[in-house]
Amino acid sequence: MASDVSIGKHYPLGPTIYPDGVNFCVFSKNCTRVELLFFDDVDDYRPSRVIELKSTVNRTFYYWHVFVRGVGHGQIYAYRVYGRYEPENGLRFDGSKILLDPYARAVVMGRHYDRSMGQRYGVANVRESMKCVVVDTNNYDWEGDKPLNLPYAHSIIYEMHVGGFTKHPNSGLPDNLRGTYRGLIEKIPYLKALGITTVELLPVQQFDPYDAPPGRINYWGYAPVNFFAPHTGYSTTGNPLDAINEFRDMVKALHRADIEVVLDVVFNHTAEGNHEGPTQCFRGLENRAYYMLEPNRAFYANYSGTGNTLNVGNSIVRRLILDSLRYWVSEMHVDGFRFDLASALTRDEAGRPLASPPLIWEIDSEPILAGAKLIAEAWDAGGLYQVGSFVGDRWAEWNGKFRDDVRRFVKGDENTVPALASRIVASPDIYHPSRDPNRSINFVTAHDGFTLNDLVSYNHKHNEANGENNRDGTDANYSWNCGVEGPTDDPEVEALRVRQIKNFLTLLLLAQGTPMLLMGDEVRRTQQGNNNAYCHDSELSWFDWSAVEREHEILRFTQNLIRLKRSRFAYVMDDYLINNGSMRLTWHGVTLDQPDWSPHSRSLAVLLQSTMGSAYLMMNAYWEPLAFELPAMPWYRMIDTSLASPHDFCPPAEAPRHRLPFYHVEPRSIVMLVNQRRQR
Repeated sequence: MASDVSIGKHYPLGPTIYPDGVNFCVFSKNCTRVELLFFDDVDDYRPSRVIELKSTVNRTFYYWHVFVRGVGHGQIYAYRVYGRYEPENGLRFDGSKILLDPYARAVVMGRHYDRSMGQRYGVANVRESMKCVVVDTNNYDWEGDKPLNLPYAHSIIYEMHVGGFTKHPNSGLPDNLRGTYRGLIEKIPYLKALGITTVELLPVQQFDPYDAPPGRINYWGYAPVNFFAPHTGYSTTGNPLDAINEFRDMVKALHRADIEVVLDVVFNHTAEGNHEGPTQCFRGLENRAYYMLEPNRAFYANYSGTGNTLNVGNSIVRRLILDSLRYWVSEMHVDGFRFDLASALTRDEAGRPLASPPLIWEIDSEPILAGAKLIAEAWDAGGLYQVGSFVGDRWAEWNGKFRDDVRRFVKGDENTVPALASRIVASPDIYHPSRDPNRSINFVTAHDGFTLNDLVSYNHKHNEANGENNRDGTDANYSWNCGVEGPTDDPEVEALRVRQIKNFLTLLLLAQGTPMLLMGDEVRRTQQGNNNAYCHDSELSWFDWSAVEREHEILRFTQNLIRLKRSRFAYVMDDYLINNGSMRLTWHGVTLDQPDWSPHSRSLAVLLQSTMGSAYLMMNAYWEPLAFELPAMPWYRMIDTSLASPHDFCPPAEAPRHRLPFYHVEPRSIVMLVNQRRQR
C-alpha cells in the first residue's frame, strides 16, 4: 500500500472523517475484490486514484475498510466491486460498474449521468455514473434548534412536494430559488397563514430522477439510490454539500415557525428496478443480502410494484434503515417519517407476512426515535392490507378507508352512512379501543390520485400524457364530475363543485383523528384529471400561485376550518370511550334520535357535547333539501357549505343565531351549529 494508506477500521460503515484523513468501510459478503475510487471532478472520465482493498489486509469478516490520509470533506469517491456474475445464484457482481456507498452522506450526479449505462453488463463509463462525496456533517450551527414533538391531537399535516411547491414561474421567487429547499423557506408565511402544523415532504432522500419512461422524469421521487443524502436537485447550486445545509436551513426555519418536518421515506425498494434495471449500488455490493429474490434467485420479488423489494429480513438491511432514521433525526432534526408501502417492511426474506416483524419493533423501540412521528402506509403492492392492524405500539396509519368512505358518501353513493359515522369518530370499527384515536391519519386526497378539485371535476382518470395509454393509475376513484367532465364555464356546475369541495374539507377537518391535506387542495390545484402524475415535473404538478387570489373563497374556508380544528371549540377525543369521558356523542337523522342507517340513506346528524358546549353537525348528501329537527338549545350557525363566502363559515364571535326548531340543509351540503357562548 502507498504510504498514505493503511488498513483502517471495520466500523462505522461509510466514510468517517478524522483530523488526518478518512476511514472508508463498506459491506460485501461474497465479493472477491473491492476498489475505492477517487475523483477530482464529478464529470471526470476516469478516477484520479484507485486504491485496491486486499482481502487479506483490508477485510474483517464481511466488511472492507481502508484509511486514507490527506483527504477529507468534499472528496468525490465511489467503489468497484468484483466477484461472480451468476444471476441464477443471486450473484450480480460486475467490476465494470461504478457503485455508490450505501452510507454516503452526499451523492452527486454529473452533467453526463446516464441511467441506461448501468443496465448493460460489461460497460464501464464513470462519467455517466453517480458518485459519492465525503461530508463533514458536524460543521453546522443549529442555533439551539430541536424537533417540536407535537402530539397528533394538535397536528394538521400538509403533504407537499419540495420542488413543486415553488417551481411555478408565478411563485414570485427568483429563478435560483424556485423548486428548492430555500424556496420553501420563502413560502413559510403562506403555510403559517394556512394554519398547518406539519409538512410531510414527498421523498427528499437522493433519488434517480431518470427512473421513468423514456422522455419523462421521476418527479415524485419514489426511486431512492441512497437513504442518507438529501436530494441534490432541490439545492440552489446543484452541489451536494450545499444540499445538506440548505435542507437543514429549511428545517430550522420551519421549526422557528412552529412547523414540524416529516419525511416520506421509501425503504421498500430502490431505483435499481428489476433484473433488467441498472446496477447503481446495492445490487453490485451484495445482491442476495439487499433484495428479496424469487426462488430461482435470478428474478426479484416485487411487493413494491416497482421491480424489486428490499430484504428487511436481513440484518444488514435493517441496520441500514435504522442508521438512516437515526441520522435524519439526530443530524438533520426531522420530526418524523411516513413509511411508503410500510406493509412490505413486515415480510420475511421469503415474502411471508410476519406477526412480529423485527424491523418494525426495532424502529418502535429505538430511543433516538422515541419522540418522532411514525406513520405507516399500511399496505403494499403485493396485496397485504394492514390498515387497523399494523404492528407496533406507537405507529399512526394512513387511513385509506377514511378516504374511500368519505368520497363515496359525498358523491352520493348508497350504503355509505354507517361507514361515514365510523370515519367521523376515528374509525372505532378498524382500530383497537386502547389506541390513541388521533393516530388515524385521515385524508381525502394524497399525491397518489386525484387532487380535490379533480375529484369533483372528473368521472374518469385522464393519464394519457403519461405515455401508458391511460392504463396506469387506479380506476377506483369514487369521483363525480358534477355533470360535466373537466373544466366548465357552467355556473351551476361550478357552484356545485365548490360546495362539494367544502363538504370534503369539512368532513376531513372536523372528523376525529389527525387530518392530512394535499398541497394545493386549498386553492383547487388541478392535474387535469391525471391521477398518477409521478412523471410530470411541469405546471401540471406544480403549485399555481395565481390560484391563491383566484380561489380565495376556498382558501378562506380552509383556513377557518383549520383554525377551528386547532381552537378551544374543537372536539378532540383522547380515547375511544366517547360517552364515558369528557365528550358525549349521539347520532340523529332528520328526526332527533332516529338516525337512518339504511342502504338508501344519504343523511346523518351528530350531536357532540362537552364541557365546552355543544355542536350539531348535519350532513346531507342527497340531491334535495332536507329539514333536520334540532335539539332544544340555543344555536348559532358556524358552517353552511351551501352559502357563499363569507357566510359559509362564520367564526364563533360572528355566528348568527338560528331560532327555528329545524334547519333546512340544502342539497349536497353540510351544516354545523354551535351553542357555545360567543366570544368577542
